[in-house]
Amino acid sequence: MEPLTEKQIRTSLVNCSKGEAGRLKLPADFHELPWQDLDFLGWIDPAAPLRAYIVVPRDTGPLGITLRVPAAGRTSAVKTSICGICLTSHASSGVNLLVAPLSGARGRDGNTVGLYVCADLACSLYIRGKRQPKLRMARYEESLTLAEKSARSLGNLDAFLAKVTAE
Repeated sequence: MEPLTEKQIRTSLVNCSKGEAGRLKLPADFHELPWQDLDFLGWIDPAAPLRAYIVVPRDTGPLGITLRVPAAGRTSAVKTSICGICLTSHASSGVNLLVAPLSGARGRDGNTVGLYVCADLACSLYIRGKRQPKLRMARYEESLTLAEKSARSLGNLDAFLAKVTAE
């Protein structure tokens, strides 16, 4: 992924107001992000931990969405869950159901769509082996190449984005 500017990120968001986009806080390590290892940029707002953002590069420019993060609840270290983007298995605390308001009038009416994803939105780092899920007992090895895993993750994310942006 090519590095993005703060302005590109703020203008890419399609399911929130310009005011909300203007108030978002970028990741604390924004200037040190490993852009070469990212397929998309995802982060939890450091000033509003119940809000998250995903920005995906596109040929026409970046496309970003805002998401709601659930309040912390009790989870089990015994159960496992799988991310709907990168298909990484985690202890159940490592996956959250993030909910995105739909773009346009439907979103303003309160309509949403959700997806179970890595709680830290570090899918790109998990598929590259640069980050390991916590408390995972068994490791499942895939025969896919990194390029195939990356393409699959972006395909899963694109399918979710299509639901958010459908008119």
